[in-house]
Amino acid sequence: MKKQKKKLAVFDIDGTIFRKNLHFELIDELSWRGIFDKKARNSLVRTYASWLEHRGTYEDYRKEIVRIYERKICGCSQGDIVEASRKVAEFNKDRVYIFAKDLIAKLRADNYTLIAISGSPIEIVSEYNKYLKLDEVFGTVYETDGKGKYTGKTIFEPVRHKGHLVGQYIAEKEITLQDSVGMGDTESDISFLEMVKRPIAFNPNFNLERVARRRKWKIIVEKKDVIYDIGSFKIINF
Repeated sequence: MKKQKKKLAVFDIDGTIFRKNLHFELIDELSWRGIFDKKARNSLVRTYASWLEHRGTYEDYRKEIVRIYERKICGCSQGDIVEASRKVAEFNKDRVYIFAKDLIAKLRADNYTLIAISGSPIEIVSEYNKYLKLDEVFGTVYETDGKGKYTGKTIFEPVRHKGHLVGQYIAEKEITLQDSVGMGDTESDISFLEMVKRPIAFNPNFNLERVARRRKWKIIVEKKDVIYDIGSFKIINF
């Protein structure tokens, strides 16, 4: 008898499962520990304020977080980054969206393979997944020199084309896209959302919302303790 292929569910993490940004929280923790200097945190706060005050897009904010991290990571100890990641993950383990939490539980019960792709560093993504318990996670990988120190070079950045990663993953794992599910919040997630059978634009930014409406994807917004299905203008929880 031919073995039945498992179904796939793909998630972004920051702003989709986690209610904040893992990369931001990690930089903040590293600054408080003195591993990154105070200039890193000052830049982080200014960048966040610019986004809150509509002087930049969310994508501008995300990219600046990456630039800050890349500038400061060179020469840092991998052990220090992992330890800070553990602290951040533990502190934030319950700060997840209710819709994402419930959807993951339902898909896990339905025997889906659950993966997440994030632009945040793999150290914090892996630590956070100890609480999410997804089957596999992917994050940005920064090069080390063989002695546990970061060189400042990026050697794997899955956020550049998440769709390619999903395509490679299903080929290697022999997973089907039949009844597949995907959920993301920005345009960086479009490349995998357009591959799955049931794409969900969750709390989407403007660029993703525009694509989702044109392609008639499900749009879900979670605000405070209410979840809205924008397509049907229906409250679907609480």
